[in-house]
Amino acid sequence: MSDPADPARTLRTAVERGAVPGVVAIAGDRAGVIYEGAFGLAETAVKRPMTADAIFDIASMTKAVTSVAALQLIEQGRLALDDPAAQYLPELAAPMVLEAGGELRPAASPITIRHLFTHTSGFGYAFTSERLRQLRRKEGEPEPLLFEPGTQWLYGTSTDWLGRIVAALAGRDLETLFREKIFGPLGMDDTFYNVPAAKHPRIVNFHRRRADGTLAEQTRYAPQAKVRLRGGGGLSSTARDYLRFLRMLLNGGELDGARILTPASVALMGQNHIGAVNLRSLRSADEAVSGNFTFIGDDCDKFGLGFQITTQGLPGLRSAGSLSWGGLFNTYFWLDPARGVAGVILLQYLPFSDPEALALYTDFEREVYRMIK
Repeated sequence: MSDPADPARTLRTAVERGAVPGVVAIAGDRAGVIYEGAFGLAETAVKRPMTADAIFDIASMTKAVTSVAALQLIEQGRLALDDPAAQYLPELAAPMVLEAGGELRPAASPITIRHLFTHTSGFGYAFTSERLRQLRRKEGEPEPLLFEPGTQWLYGTSTDWLGRIVAALAGRDLETLFREKIFGPLGMDDTFYNVPAAKHPRIVNFHRRRADGTLAEQTRYAPQAKVRLRGGGGLSSTARDYLRFLRMLLNGGELDGARILTPASVALMGQNHIGAVNLRSLRSADEAVSGNFTFIGDDCDKFGLGFQITTQGLPGLRSAGSLSWGGLFNTYFWLDPARGVAGVILLQYLPFSDPEALALYTDFEREVYRMIK
Protein backbone atom coordinates (compact mmCIF):
# COMPACT_ATOMS: atom_id res chain seq x y z
CA MET A 1 0.00 0.00 0.00
CA SER A 2 1.38 3.44 -0.94
CA ASP A 3 1.86 6.20 1.61
CA PRO A 4 -1.13 8.50 2.11
CA ALA A 5 -1.06 11.84 0.34
CA ASP A 6 0.79 14.43 2.38
CA PRO A 7 1.37 17.88 0.79
CA ALA A 8 2.70 19.15 4.13
CA ARG A 9 5.52 16.63 4.17
CA THR A 10 6.54 17.63 0.64
CA LEU A 11 6.61 21.33 1.44
CA ARG A 12 8.27 20.95 4.84
CA THR A 13 11.01 18.72 3.44
CA ALA A 14 11.91 21.28 0.77
CA VAL A 15 12.35 23.93 3.46
CA GLU A 16 14.28 21.65 5.82
CA ARG A 17 16.84 20.71 3.18
CA GLY A 18 17.32 24.38 2.23
CA ALA A 19 15.85 24.13 -1.26
CA VAL A 20 13.58 27.12 -0.60
CA PRO A 21 13.52 29.65 2.27
CA GLY A 22 9.75 29.60 2.74
CA VAL A 23 6.58 28.62 0.94
CA VAL A 24 2.81 28.93 1.14
CA ALA A 25 0.67 26.50 -0.83
CA ILE A 26 -3.08 26.03 -1.06
CA ALA A 27 -5.49 23.92 -3.07
CA GLY A 28 -9.23 23.91 -3.37
CA ASP A 29 -12.20 22.55 -5.23
CA ARG A 30 -15.51 24.13 -6.19
CA ALA A 31 -16.77 23.87 -2.61
CA GLY A 32 -13.78 25.23 -0.67
CA VAL A 33 -10.21 24.79 0.52
CA ILE A 34 -8.93 21.21 0.61
CA TYR A 35 -5.34 21.94 1.73
CA GLU A 36 -3.39 24.93 3.07
CA GLY A 37 0.13 25.07 4.49
CA ALA A 38 2.89 27.55 5.28
CA PHE A 39 6.49 26.51 5.97
CA GLY A 40 9.87 28.14 6.50
CA LEU A 41 10.60 31.82 6.89
CA ALA A 42 9.11 34.98 5.42
CA GLU A 43 12.21 36.91 6.48
CA THR A 44 15.32 34.93 7.26
CA ALA A 45 17.48 37.59 8.95
CA VAL A 46 15.00 38.03 11.80
CA LYS A 47 13.64 34.46 11.68
CA ARG A 48 10.09 35.66 10.90
CA PRO A 49 7.97 32.55 10.31
CA MET A 50 6.02 32.11 7.11
CA THR A 51 2.26 32.31 7.68
CA ALA A 52 -0.73 31.32 5.58
CA ASP A 53 -1.73 34.99 5.20
CA ALA A 54 1.73 36.12 4.05
CA ILE A 55 1.66 38.64 1.20
CA PHE A 56 3.73 37.91 -1.94
CA ASP A 57 4.54 39.89 -5.07
CA ILE A 58 2.68 37.70 -7.58
CA ALA A 59 4.10 39.50 -10.66
CA SER A 60 2.63 37.96 -13.83
CA MET A 61 -0.17 36.19 -11.99
CA THR A 62 -1.63 39.71 -12.38
CA LYS A 63 -2.22 38.88 -16.05
CA ALA A 64 -5.11 36.53 -15.34
CA VAL A 65 -6.85 39.26 -13.30
CA THR A 66 -6.41 41.79 -16.11
CA SER A 67 -7.78 39.24 -18.56
CA VAL A 68 -10.90 38.77 -16.44
CA ALA A 69 -11.42 42.54 -16.31
CA ALA A 70 -11.10 42.69 -20.11
CA LEU A 71 -13.66 39.86 -20.45
CA GLN A 72 -16.06 41.90 -18.33
CA LEU A 73 -15.78 44.72 -20.88
CA ILE A 74 -16.38 42.25 -23.71
CA GLU A 75 -19.54 41.09 -21.93
CA GLN A 76 -20.66 44.73 -21.78
CA GLY A 77 -20.15 45.10 -25.54
CA ARG A 78 -17.44 47.72 -25.06
CA LEU A 79 -14.61 45.60 -26.44
CA ALA A 80 -14.33 42.75 -28.96
CA LEU A 81 -11.59 40.19 -29.49
CA ASP A 82 -10.95 41.03 -33.13
CA ASP A 83 -11.03 44.80 -32.71
CA PRO A 84 -7.78 46.49 -33.71
CA ALA A 85 -5.98 47.54 -30.53
CA ALA A 86 -5.31 50.93 -32.16
CA GLN A 87 -9.05 51.62 -31.97
CA TYR A 88 -8.47 52.14 -28.22
CA LEU A 89 -4.79 53.11 -28.12
CA PRO A 90 -3.72 55.22 -31.13
CA GLU A 91 -0.05 54.60 -30.32
CA LEU A 92 -0.55 51.04 -31.59
CA ALA A 93 -1.76 52.23 -35.00
CA ALA A 94 1.56 51.79 -36.85
CA PRO A 95 3.55 48.99 -35.16
CA MET A 96 7.09 48.34 -36.35
CA VAL A 97 8.74 44.91 -36.53
CA LEU A 98 12.34 44.63 -35.35
CA GLU A 99 14.19 42.33 -37.75
CA ALA A 100 17.03 40.00 -36.68
CA GLY A 101 19.56 42.39 -38.20
CA GLY A 102 18.26 45.33 -36.19
CA GLU A 103 16.26 47.00 -38.95
CA LEU A 104 12.71 48.19 -38.33
CA ARG A 105 9.90 47.75 -40.86
CA PRO A 106 6.17 48.45 -40.70
CA ALA A 107 4.03 45.49 -39.64
CA ALA A 108 1.83 44.16 -42.42
CA SER A 109 -1.18 43.51 -40.18
CA PRO A 110 -2.72 45.21 -37.14
CA ILE A 111 -2.49 44.08 -33.52
CA THR A 112 -5.87 42.90 -32.27
CA ILE A 113 -7.30 42.56 -28.77
CA ARG A 114 -7.04 38.77 -29.16
CA HIS A 115 -3.32 39.08 -29.89
CA LEU A 116 -2.86 41.01 -26.63
CA PHE A 117 -4.76 38.38 -24.62
CA THR A 118 -2.67 35.55 -26.09
CA HIS A 119 0.92 36.88 -26.40
CA THR A 120 0.77 36.64 -30.18
CA SER A 121 1.04 40.41 -30.74
CA GLY A 122 4.79 40.37 -31.37
CA PHE A 123 5.66 42.17 -28.14
CA GLY A 124 8.34 40.51 -25.99
CA TYR A 125 10.30 41.07 -22.79
CA ALA A 126 14.00 41.88 -22.62
CA PHE A 127 14.55 38.66 -20.66
CA THR A 128 12.80 36.59 -23.36
CA SER A 129 14.53 38.21 -26.35
CA GLU A 130 18.20 38.98 -26.92
CA ARG A 131 17.17 41.38 -29.70
CA LEU A 132 15.14 43.45 -27.23
CA ARG A 133 17.85 43.19 -24.58
CA GLN A 134 20.39 44.73 -26.96
CA LEU A 135 18.02 47.33 -28.38
CA ARG A 136 18.64 50.90 -27.26
CA ARG A 137 15.40 52.83 -27.71
CA LYS A 138 15.29 56.59 -27.54
CA GLU A 139 12.83 58.08 -25.09
CA GLY A 140 9.37 58.17 -26.64
CA GLU A 141 10.17 55.60 -29.33
CA PRO A 142 7.43 52.95 -29.62
CA GLU A 143 7.98 49.42 -28.41
CA PRO A 144 8.82 47.25 -31.44
CA LEU A 145 7.34 43.91 -32.39
CA LEU A 146 9.50 40.84 -32.96
CA PHE A 147 7.22 39.23 -35.56
CA GLU A 148 4.01 39.81 -37.48
CA PRO A 149 0.96 39.81 -35.16
CA GLY A 150 -0.73 36.43 -34.93
CA THR A 151 2.08 34.40 -36.49
CA GLN A 152 3.99 33.28 -33.37
CA TRP A 153 3.71 33.07 -29.59
CA LEU A 154 6.16 34.95 -27.36
CA TYR A 155 5.82 35.89 -23.72
CA GLY A 156 5.97 39.66 -23.41
CA THR A 157 4.27 42.93 -22.59
CA SER A 158 0.98 42.20 -24.37
CA THR A 159 -1.06 42.19 -21.16
CA ASP A 160 0.42 45.54 -20.13
CA TRP A 161 -1.10 46.98 -23.31
CA LEU A 162 -4.37 45.17 -22.63
CA GLY A 163 -4.40 46.68 -19.14
CA ARG A 164 -3.98 50.17 -20.60
CA ILE A 165 -7.01 49.57 -22.80
CA VAL A 166 -9.04 48.24 -19.88
CA ALA A 167 -8.19 51.25 -17.72
CA ALA A 168 -8.96 53.69 -20.54
CA LEU A 169 -12.37 52.15 -21.24
CA ALA A 170 -13.23 51.89 -17.54
CA GLY A 171 -12.17 55.46 -16.87
CA ARG A 172 -10.26 54.57 -13.70
CA ASP A 173 -6.96 53.03 -12.67
CA LEU A 174 -6.58 49.26 -12.44
CA GLU A 175 -6.34 49.23 -8.63
CA THR A 176 -9.73 50.95 -8.33
CA LEU A 177 -11.31 48.89 -11.11
CA PHE A 178 -10.10 45.53 -9.80
CA ARG A 179 -11.25 46.39 -6.28
CA GLU A 180 -14.71 47.34 -7.53
CA LYS A 181 -15.28 44.57 -10.07
CA ILE A 182 -13.20 41.61 -8.83
CA PHE A 183 -11.47 41.84 -5.44
CA GLY A 184 -14.33 43.39 -3.48
CA PRO A 185 -17.04 41.01 -4.71
CA LEU A 186 -14.76 37.98 -4.21
CA GLY A 187 -13.60 38.97 -0.73
CA MET A 188 -9.97 39.28 -1.89
CA ASP A 189 -9.11 41.70 0.89
CA ASP A 190 -5.33 41.15 0.75
CA THR A 191 -4.73 41.81 -2.96
CA PHE A 192 -3.32 45.20 -4.02
CA TYR A 193 -0.95 47.03 -6.31
CA ASN A 194 -0.09 49.20 -3.31
CA VAL A 195 -0.24 47.19 -0.09
CA PRO A 196 -1.58 49.34 2.79
CA ALA A 197 1.02 50.22 5.42
CA ALA A 198 -0.83 48.26 8.10
CA LYS A 199 -0.24 45.08 6.09
CA HIS A 200 3.47 45.69 5.33
CA PRO A 201 4.65 43.40 8.18
CA ARG A 202 3.06 40.45 6.34
CA ILE A 203 5.03 41.03 3.11
CA VAL A 204 7.49 38.23 2.33
CA ASN A 205 11.08 39.33 1.74
CA PHE A 206 12.98 38.53 -1.47
CA HIS A 207 15.88 36.12 -1.96
CA ARG A 208 18.17 35.41 -4.88
CA ARG A 209 19.71 32.09 -5.85
CA ARG A 210 23.51 32.34 -5.95
CA ALA A 211 25.66 30.53 -8.51
CA ASP A 212 26.56 27.93 -5.86
CA GLY A 213 22.87 27.12 -5.33
CA THR A 214 22.47 28.84 -1.97
CA LEU A 215 19.86 31.54 -1.39
CA ALA A 216 20.82 35.07 -0.34
CA GLU A 217 18.22 37.27 1.33
CA GLN A 218 17.99 40.74 -0.20
CA THR A 219 17.99 43.93 1.85
CA ARG A 220 14.46 44.68 3.03
CA TYR A 221 13.10 48.08 2.06
CA ALA A 222 9.72 49.70 2.65
CA PRO A 223 7.53 49.17 -0.44
CA GLN A 224 7.63 52.06 -2.87
CA ALA A 225 4.31 53.45 -4.08
CA LYS A 226 3.39 52.21 -7.56
CA VAL A 227 2.05 55.01 -9.72
CA ARG A 228 2.12 53.33 -13.13
CA LEU A 229 -0.12 50.29 -12.69
CA ARG A 230 0.53 47.54 -15.24
CA GLY A 231 -1.89 44.93 -16.45
CA GLY A 232 0.94 42.44 -16.81
CA GLY A 233 2.31 42.55 -13.27
CA GLY A 234 2.58 44.43 -10.02
CA LEU A 235 -0.10 42.91 -7.81
CA SER A 236 0.65 41.53 -4.36
CA SER A 237 -1.61 38.88 -2.88
CA THR A 238 -1.98 35.88 -0.60
CA ALA A 239 -2.46 32.26 -1.56
CA ARG A 240 -5.90 32.38 0.05
CA ASP A 241 -7.01 35.36 -2.02
CA TYR A 242 -5.72 33.95 -5.28
CA LEU A 243 -7.43 30.64 -4.67
CA ARG A 244 -10.73 32.51 -4.32
CA PHE A 245 -10.09 33.98 -7.76
CA LEU A 246 -9.40 30.50 -9.19
CA ARG A 247 -12.41 28.95 -7.46
CA MET A 248 -14.58 31.63 -9.06
CA LEU A 249 -13.39 30.38 -12.44
CA LEU A 250 -13.91 26.74 -11.40
CA ASN A 251 -17.50 27.68 -10.59
CA GLY A 252 -18.20 29.22 -13.98
CA GLY A 253 -17.56 32.83 -12.98
CA GLU A 254 -19.32 32.93 -9.61
CA LEU A 255 -18.28 32.44 -5.98
CA ASP A 256 -20.37 32.69 -2.83
CA GLY A 257 -23.13 34.55 -4.63
CA ALA A 258 -20.85 37.05 -6.39
CA ARG A 259 -20.93 36.71 -10.18
CA ILE A 260 -17.79 38.04 -11.86
CA LEU A 261 -18.17 36.53 -15.36
CA THR A 262 -20.79 34.55 -17.22
CA PRO A 263 -20.21 30.81 -17.68
CA ALA A 264 -19.86 31.46 -21.41
CA SER A 265 -17.01 33.91 -20.82
CA VAL A 266 -15.20 31.47 -18.51
CA ALA A 267 -15.54 28.75 -21.14
CA LEU A 268 -14.19 31.15 -23.78
CA MET A 269 -11.10 31.85 -21.67
CA GLY A 270 -10.23 28.16 -21.69
CA GLN A 271 -10.45 27.71 -25.45
CA ASN A 272 -7.49 27.72 -27.84
CA HIS A 273 -7.18 31.24 -29.28
CA ILE A 274 -3.86 30.84 -31.11
CA GLY A 275 -4.94 28.31 -33.74
CA ALA A 276 -2.06 26.26 -35.15
CA VAL A 277 0.56 28.31 -33.27
CA ASN A 278 2.09 26.45 -30.31
CA LEU A 279 3.82 27.52 -27.11
CA ARG A 280 7.55 26.92 -27.36
CA SER A 281 10.38 26.80 -24.87
CA LEU A 282 12.19 30.06 -24.31
CA ARG A 283 15.89 30.62 -23.75
CA SER A 284 16.53 33.33 -21.22
CA ALA A 285 18.30 36.47 -22.38
CA ASP A 286 19.05 37.43 -18.75
CA GLU A 287 19.89 34.55 -16.43
CA ALA A 288 19.83 36.81 -13.36
CA VAL A 289 16.12 37.32 -13.98
CA SER A 290 15.06 33.96 -15.39
CA GLY A 291 16.36 30.57 -16.30
CA ASN A 292 15.36 28.95 -19.57
CA PHE A 293 11.77 27.88 -19.35
CA THR A 294 9.61 25.37 -21.09
CA PHE A 295 6.00 24.25 -20.85
CA ILE A 296 4.25 21.10 -19.76
CA GLY A 297 3.52 20.24 -23.39
CA ASP A 298 6.37 22.03 -25.13
CA ASP A 299 5.54 22.87 -28.74
CA CYS A 300 1.98 21.55 -28.38
CA ASP A 301 0.35 23.51 -25.54
CA LYS A 302 -1.96 26.37 -26.48
CA PHE A 303 -3.02 29.72 -25.04
CA GLY A 304 -6.48 30.93 -24.15
CA LEU A 305 -7.61 34.35 -22.98
CA GLY A 306 -5.00 34.87 -20.28
CA PHE A 307 -3.89 31.29 -19.59
CA GLN A 308 -1.68 28.52 -20.89
CA ILE A 309 -3.79 25.49 -21.86
CA THR A 310 -2.41 22.02 -21.18
CA THR A 311 -3.30 19.91 -24.22
CA GLN A 312 -2.16 16.53 -22.89
CA GLY A 313 -3.01 15.24 -19.43
CA LEU A 314 -0.15 14.03 -17.27
CA PRO A 315 -0.29 10.88 -15.12
CA GLY A 316 -0.92 11.84 -11.52
CA LEU A 317 -1.07 15.55 -12.40
CA ARG A 318 -3.39 18.02 -14.14
CA SER A 319 -5.85 17.01 -16.82
CA ALA A 320 -5.92 18.02 -20.47
CA GLY A 321 -7.66 21.38 -20.71
CA SER A 322 -6.15 22.68 -17.47
CA LEU A 323 -5.19 26.36 -17.29
CA SER A 324 -2.07 27.75 -15.64
CA TRP A 325 0.52 30.49 -15.41
CA GLY A 326 3.02 31.92 -12.95
CA GLY A 327 4.92 34.97 -11.77
CA LEU A 328 8.54 36.09 -12.04
CA PHE A 329 9.40 35.45 -8.38
CA ASN A 330 8.49 31.76 -8.62
CA THR A 331 4.77 31.97 -7.91
CA TYR A 332 2.59 29.47 -9.78
CA PHE A 333 -1.01 28.30 -10.15
CA TRP A 334 -3.07 25.77 -12.05
CA LEU A 335 -6.79 25.32 -12.60
CA ASP A 336 -8.22 21.94 -13.67
CA PRO A 337 -11.88 22.24 -14.72
CA ALA A 338 -12.13 18.52 -15.56
CA ARG A 339 -11.23 17.43 -12.03
CA GLY A 340 -12.67 20.51 -10.34
CA VAL A 341 -9.47 21.44 -8.51
CA ALA A 342 -7.07 24.38 -8.42
CA GLY A 343 -3.79 25.06 -6.65
CA VAL A 344 -1.45 27.94 -5.83
CA ILE A 345 2.16 27.77 -4.63
CA LEU A 346 3.99 30.95 -3.67
CA LEU A 347 7.73 31.50 -3.23
CA GLN A 348 9.64 34.77 -3.43
CA TYR A 349 13.01 34.67 -5.11
CA LEU A 350 14.86 34.98 -8.40
CA PRO A 351 15.63 33.73 -10.94
CA PHE A 352 12.30 32.62 -12.37
CA SER A 353 11.93 29.00 -13.47
CA ASP A 354 14.25 27.90 -10.68
CA PRO A 355 14.61 24.09 -10.82
CA GLU A 356 13.95 23.69 -7.08
CA ALA A 357 10.80 25.82 -7.32
CA LEU A 358 9.53 23.92 -10.34
CA ALA A 359 10.20 20.57 -8.70
CA LEU A 360 8.34 21.63 -5.57
CA TYR A 361 5.43 22.91 -7.65
CA THR A 362 5.16 19.55 -9.41
CA ASP A 363 5.49 17.58 -6.17
CA PHE A 364 2.80 19.67 -4.49
CA GLU A 365 0.47 19.24 -7.45
CA ARG A 366 1.01 15.48 -7.40
CA GLU A 367 0.16 15.30 -3.69
CA VAL A 368 -3.03 17.28 -4.26
CA TYR A 369 -4.20 14.81 -6.90
CA ARG A 370 -3.37 11.95 -4.59
CA MET A 371 -5.64 13.61 -2.02
CA ILE A 372 -8.65 13.78 -4.35
CA LYS A 373 -8.47 10.29 -5.82
